[in-house]
Amino acid sequence: MVKAVVCGAAGGIGQPLSLLLKLNPLITELSLYDVVNALGVAADLSHIATPAQVTGFLPPDNGAERALKGADIVVIPAGVPRKPGMTRDDLFVNAGICATLASAIANACPKAFILVISNPVNSTVPVFAETLKKAGVFDPKRLFGVTHLDIVRASTFLATVLGKPEDAPKYKVPVVGGHSGVTILPLLSQAEPKIPSDVLGDKAKRDALVNRIQFGGDEVVKAKDGAGSATLSMAQAGAEFAEFVLQAAFGGKKSQRPVQAYVYLGAEAGGEAVKKEIGADLDYFSVNVELGPNGIEKILPIGQIDAAEKELLGAAVKELGPSIEKVGDPALHGDQIKAETSVQGATFQPAPPKL
Repeated sequence: MVKAVVCGAAGGIGQPLSLLLKLNPLITELSLYDVVNALGVAADLSHIATPAQVTGFLPPDNGAERALKGADIVVIPAGVPRKPGMTRDDLFVNAGICATLASAIANACPKAFILVISNPVNSTVPVFAETLKKAGVFDPKRLFGVTHLDIVRASTFLATVLGKPEDAPKYKVPVVGGHSGVTILPLLSQAEPKIPSDVLGDKAKRDALVNRIQFGGDEVVKAKDGAGSATLSMAQAGAEFAEFVLQAAFGGKKSQRPVQAYVYLGAEAGGEAVKKEIGADLDYFSVNVELGPNGIEKILPIGQIDAAEKELLGAAVKELGPSIEKVGDPALHGDQIKAETSVQGATFQPAPPKL
């Protein structure tokens, strides 16, 4: 019996993500929480003939904690989407939503695996960690920032550059660092199968590929012309990462190969080695991890990278530091981490852009 919860289930990511989780045979109970429309989404999905039984919850009567009660895994796409001209850092307004949900998780399901999709992931994951620490229930092995869309994009864009778009699933490109712009570091030199030298050694082609992986989200925001950001691709990536965690925890299948996620480097001894590799004492970094029944079993080294990637690593580290440091203790940041939302009935200011 596995209970999954989606917080933000009625949104652009939340609806397709909830559908994909409903189709996952490991999930037997699926709770959907949002400030609006969660009941309708739940009713719709409940007609699909799969094992997961679906229930929707709204904020009244402590709806968030009722939705989360006894959850094994919580996936969180809640928050304000990006609009044209906005960076992911402009979405720090979402931190207030994340802090509120983290408090509900601390009360209702402190041992759940927590998968954070809400942007900016570079900052919202530390918000979750700090809130859970204050509640005395922080388990760093069970908290993940979902950066998997960067890995999905890397495979897709690489196959396109190589003229073999149909082979996208065959390409594996580790992507480390963070989940915003230059903090996204695709390790093309470690790709499997290996990238031909006429692409890897061509600076213009390589730079263009790296840039598209780093800023692929902008491509979608622009194409949607104010109607949202990457929702369908993010939902697929989120569901795929959830499957990795579920299989390791409940399916009896430890990860056969490392996956990448934005994690607290103190979660496992290998995090100290990563800090030495990156030359910085960062608490959070998207890195190779091995998953097991209790979440992170090992944090693995970044490994050998080439000169171009070393330069990109320096830029990523430089930008990641402030994204993490500005979080600190959420209680100390007042208006900066508050958003207008009715999660659990609370209302905060200032108002985010209208959806």
